[in-house]
Amino acid sequence: MKKPTRASAVINRYPAWKYVVLVVTLVVMTLSALPSWYGEDAAIDIHWSHAKDAQSTERYLESQGISVKAINQQGEQTQIVLADPNSQFTAQAALTKWIGPDDSLALSQQPAAPSWLLNMGFGPMSLGLDLRGGVQFLLDVDMAPVMNAQQQAVMQSLRSTVRGVRAQAQHDHSVTTSALTDAQRQQVIEVVKKDYPGWQWRNHVDGLALSMKPEEQEQLTRLTVIQNLQILRSRIEELGITEAVVQRQGTNRIRIELPGVQDPVAAKKVIGATTSLAFYEVNQGEPVQGKTLPFNQGGTVSVKRLPVLTGEHIIDARAGLDEMSQPQVNIVLDAAGGRIMSDFTRNKIGYPMATAFSEYRQDAAGRSVVDTEVISVATIQSQLGSRFVITGSGSMAEAQQLALLLRAGSLTAPVVIVEERTIGPTLGAENIENGFQALAVGMGATLLFMALWYRRLGWVANVALVANLVTLFGLMALLPGAVLTLPGIAGLVLTVGMAVDTNVLIFERIRDMIRQGHSLARAIHLGFDRALTTIWDANLTTMITALVLYSIGNGPIQGFALTLGLGLMTSLFTGVFLSRALINLVWGQDTRRKVTI
Repeated sequence: MKKPTRASAVINRYPAWKYVVLVVTLVVMTLSALPSWYGEDAAIDIHWSHAKDAQSTERYLESQGISVKAINQQGEQTQIVLADPNSQFTAQAALTKWIGPDDSLALSQQPAAPSWLLNMGFGPMSLGLDLRGGVQFLLDVDMAPVMNAQQQAVMQSLRSTVRGVRAQAQHDHSVTTSALTDAQRQQVIEVVKKDYPGWQWRNHVDGLALSMKPEEQEQLTRLTVIQNLQILRSRIEELGITEAVVQRQGTNRIRIELPGVQDPVAAKKVIGATTSLAFYEVNQGEPVQGKTLPFNQGGTVSVKRLPVLTGEHIIDARAGLDEMSQPQVNIVLDAAGGRIMSDFTRNKIGYPMATAFSEYRQDAAGRSVVDTEVISVATIQSQLGSRFVITGSGSMAEAQQLALLLRAGSLTAPVVIVEERTIGPTLGAENIENGFQALAVGMGATLLFMALWYRRLGWVANVALVANLVTLFGLMALLPGAVLTLPGIAGLVLTVGMAVDTNVLIFERIRDMIRQGHSLARAIHLGFDRALTTIWDANLTTMITALVLYSIGNGPIQGFALTLGLGLMTSLFTGVFLSRALINLVWGQDTRRKVTI
């Protein structure tokens, strides 16, 4: 028997560390993909104003004919996992009548995987709105209050800087000045140049007309929408919805998808709320300029025109109870806010300070109107810093919602919900079933073709193909922000074709090398080597397309692009690395020149 040459002895061998990487990766990806196989159970989360035992809740549901799979109690939070997913709305209706007015209830989903798997840190992949069900909002950002604020800032600056100037606000958010002397005219122009470079001026009767430049309006709109996007994302994170999609749509619109949320009323209260706090010094009867605000406990309160501090300095807010078991909100300010509050209260001990709550609403004409009321008036007992409390926010539930909104930030411009859609979980289940049926048919046909056409090498391709899907599911479950959508399932089907294409290119090159008279070992080595360039080129061009679709698309398009891009990476891993490892182990050292593949 002829000994293998030195060249044939070193080809088609992986070092031990590559096999270790391969095995560890496949094991981790398999464990990560398993929770998605088990799916999720319908659940209901209850937050009690006063803790209630889990047994009474379970007995009540059983008396209503609702089966409970598990019930978990942690302090004032109860999670009820239902045995039948179709009974979620029935259980919600029954519990709504049973819980107290200060208790809150929310629908949720609980992973159905075994606890040992969940304790390892693995969980099911996130499903999009079209698969899981939920609500979708299209918000219009109202720029009128922002433009009004800019207009008022210009007017206030002119009045405080240019003596005797008469500045008037116009309906188009411009400012006009009249009866100007030459000196006043020059002063107004200097103020605009220095402090408001985004504004322009022109002659108007005997004065000037000041207006914002078009490019400045576009920039202000863009920045306002982006800031609102960030604040809305923070609010949704506070709600615990990790799979939400918040994206800009058009010039001044925002689209929000909340998978798994079946209560749009509760979601709208948080998403659409334009809430802020401001702290005012209360007038003590002296004849000073100020304004009068309604007091939520009756009557009115006269305060200074400008607030001491606004809610933009609030970095944390938590609801709690005071010594009399009354709801309160514990406020934490940033460093700048702490200094402002400290400087103000240092010389105001014994004086009253009012906490005002502001919220935008839509009037009958569809315009944004701000409602401001004083929720508390407290005497300053000592110098305040970065931490203090406010009272008068209402019930504990209202205090908790106020704290949530303050933590997440106040929207820089009010938003109007112009479109709302609710997708039930039943429709999502049908989409999943139909989508994966299509995937199973495509997968089965592909496995059969590869087994018949490539025979012995066909089973290698089939193992790599199954491993590719398992790896892809595991990777999507591990990556934060990766969401499977209905178009994403189409991407999975396309990934099957891309993965098989990799093996087809390699196997055809191996056949060509055998026809040229090379031994099987040499044909395997040359086949993989020469097919690799073509494989990289094909996958790279497709990856560029996926990246472009993900960057400029939204919603369904992004779901397809994400699955396609991740599928390309897993296809390369399994189609090249795993296939080569299997072939190396079985035929890598076969020196026969006549062999059928």
